[in-house]
Amino acid sequence: CSICHCFSDKNNTSTDGRNCIICSEESRDKNVICILQKASDVIIFERTGYNGLYHILGNLISPIDGISEEDLNIDTLLKRLDSVSEIILATDASLEGDATALYISNLLKDYSVKITRLARGLPIGGTLEHVDQTTLSRSIEDRVELK
Repeated sequence: CSICHCFSDKNNTSTDGRNCIICSEESRDKNVICILQKASDVIIFERTGYNGLYHILGNLISPIDGISEEDLNIDTLLKRLDSVSEIILATDASLEGDATALYISNLLKDYSVKITRLARGLPIGGTLEHVDQTTLSRSIEDRVELK
């Protein structure tokens, strides 16, 4: 897709053949863009009922692998910010994912857009004895109040 870099169907008659079905769908919340590393991540988010738009980076920043900011689909993201109120950073919970999220949040700090990151914590059905220290620490930091 020329807009979000996701898969597009060249046989899709609702678009010019360059844009995907999601970007063309009128019922989508066009105020929210979820940033993902790869197009296959869209399938996972679609199962949750998320109804916003997407933007595929194509990579995560990884100096060890020779991947820098210039290797990300950032220019097309910046062109989309005029009509967006929120950016959801949904990169992996890894050093590369965190570095990429930090880079993007710093890049967008001067734009009038809310920047959020996916919550991290204990998995449903998980037990404390099987959770790594980093996940447990993040769970404590990101705890929510019960009323």
